[in-house]
Amino acid sequence: MNNPGLIYRGRFAPSPTGPLHFGSLVAALGSFLDARHHQGRWLVRIEDLDTPRTTREAAADILGTLEAYGLHWDEEIIYQSRRTAAYQAAFEQLQSRQHLYPCACSRKEIADSALQRGSELIYPGTCRNGLPTGKTARARRVRANDAPINFNDRLQGNITQDLAGEVGDFVVLRADGLFAYQLAVVVDDAAQEITDVVRGADLLYSTPRQIYLQRLLGFATPAYMHLPIAVNAQGEKLSKQTLARPVGKNNAATTLFDALVFLRQQPPAELRFSDVGQILDWAVAHWQPNTLLNCQQRVIE
Repeated sequence: MNNPGLIYRGRFAPSPTGPLHFGSLVAALGSFLDARHHQGRWLVRIEDLDTPRTTREAAADILGTLEAYGLHWDEEIIYQSRRTAAYQAAFEQLQSRQHLYPCACSRKEIADSALQRGSELIYPGTCRNGLPTGKTARARRVRANDAPINFNDRLQGNITQDLAGEVGDFVVLRADGLFAYQLAVVVDDAAQEITDVVRGADLLYSTPRQIYLQRLLGFATPAYMHLPIAVNAQGEKLSKQTLARPVGKNNAATTLFDALVFLRQQPPAELRFSDVGQILDWAVAHWQPNTLLNCQQRVIE
């Protein structure tokens, strides 16, 4: 925690595009254990802002799976699809302070003109100083400045990112009229007074964008801990696209044990034959995330 005097408030924020797979369960379990180990609150937020990709049925299935695994949340669930007014207010605040500008670029135009750093495309600022003649605004971007964003991740160490050079101006309002994830997550973490964000390392390099928005909006910055993501033998992150299998509700105890092994918690062998409650009690008492220092991915066996 950045402020030891605060009550720990953590969260798990799945996107309901399908059922929970093992990688998602690892993220949920890690955030749950960290909250409970610190005698804190654990919240669940359904990130269903991208309505074309999410379903109500998937959200209900995720919640049912969490309950089957003994991962019970402490407060009312927030659904991003019901919070458009909050995102609109933050958007208007950024706009009134001239942090935003309209962008007319299509995906193809961005792909054709973007700079590249590794696998990341960097927006080249095509519309930063005004829309090209004859073009109509599609999205809204936030201006990234040249000051590097630095934060200390509890597992991954010191992270520094030059937003302007490594990301470029990024979208906060999409061309389809939906608010972007980066803005929504910042508004929601502030609204829920989240002190600690524990999630997968696939989001590690999104964090500087979120810290930048927090600063622009006057929000506190939580402490961050990015857990290793689960990848298959080909090095691909477990996901719907890589055909990751859903975790079953009927073998929760065995799968929880396997998740603890993945998180390098070294549960005693006999714990595999215990029930969900006993496994979680042991895991909360013995939670040692430092066994994962500097680990950003692990192959699921």
